[in-house]
Amino acid sequence: MSNLALQSEGSRSTDCPACPGKPVLERIEARTAEIGEGFTIRRAVPNRQRRMVGAWCFLDHAGPADYGPGKGLHVGPHPHIGLQTFTWLIEGEVMHRDSLGFEQVIRPGQVNLMTAGRGIVHAEDSATDDPGRLHAAQLWIALPNAERQRAPGFHHYRELPIIESGGFRVTVLAGTAFRRIAPAEVFSPLVGLDITALRAAQLAAPLNPGFEHAALTLSGEVEVEGERLTPGTLLYLGSAREQLSLRCGAPARLMLIGGEPFKEEILLWWNFVARTQEEMVKATADWNAGRYFGEVKGSPSPRLAPPDPAGNRKGSRK
Repeated sequence: MSNLALQSEGSRSTDCPACPGKPVLERIEARTAEIGEGFTIRRAVPNRQRRMVGAWCFLDHAGPADYGPGKGLHVGPHPHIGLQTFTWLIEGEVMHRDSLGFEQVIRPGQVNLMTAGRGIVHAEDSATDDPGRLHAAQLWIALPNAERQRAPGFHHYRELPIIESGGFRVTVLAGTAFRRIAPAEVFSPLVGLDITALRAAQLAAPLNPGFEHAALTLSGEVEVEGERLTPGTLLYLGSAREQLSLRCGAPARLMLIGGEPFKEEILLWWNFVARTQEEMVKATADWNAGRYFGEVKGSPSPRLAPPDPAGNRKGSRK
């Protein structure tokens, strides 16, 4: 997906405090933003309190939302550099198209992972013009310096590790958890989990104490370490935790992300992750001039233009 705020704020990873090196409970309210044609989402990362959680540098929660004929998701062709896009679909169907020639419908319970590397273009549209419902999370992963100029790529994962435990269903989206390894190829130590309570239940989820973590409720209400969470609030958990206490009084859904604190400074503006202002300027100029990035064939949505960058390529993140 693309950041389509009218004046997309820039973001420097050092604008916020580093990982505290200890457990904390820091509530962060997501802000609303738009993707496509007026499709409202909650943006949990980046924010003014935390720019990153490990290598995760972006987290949008879309829906659940019903839409009418022709009014679904329509995010036209747009470029990325220096990151991976990670899409987790809960409800609906979305068509991914990119400049490598991939066309892939993603369905509930599946992951799309696109590695931008030195540059790629993609578009995302509802799979049909029929009325429908969409519920999804899209995240971005900052590529470390050694990998950010790699060739672009795309992978679709239909099957993911699932663990059933005490009334919970845990899907390992990325990394390793519950002794299971997700198939997604990532380039930093990290983890991503979908934790679904099927009924009233409790869970002690094992964590890597070397990771920092954050939790976001996707539906229902979840008590995380005694903090009640509903959709729209990210709970930053710090690091040095060996387990996480979860309690649900009814069916609910939670996303947990984490990773080793990212040591490199990054700049994030629009759909680009870079290290210098010059890289941002060049990528924007290349996109505006129609060079370098390639094109997406078959998308029904118009090509996107970057927002006005004046004064926004530095400073606070989303």
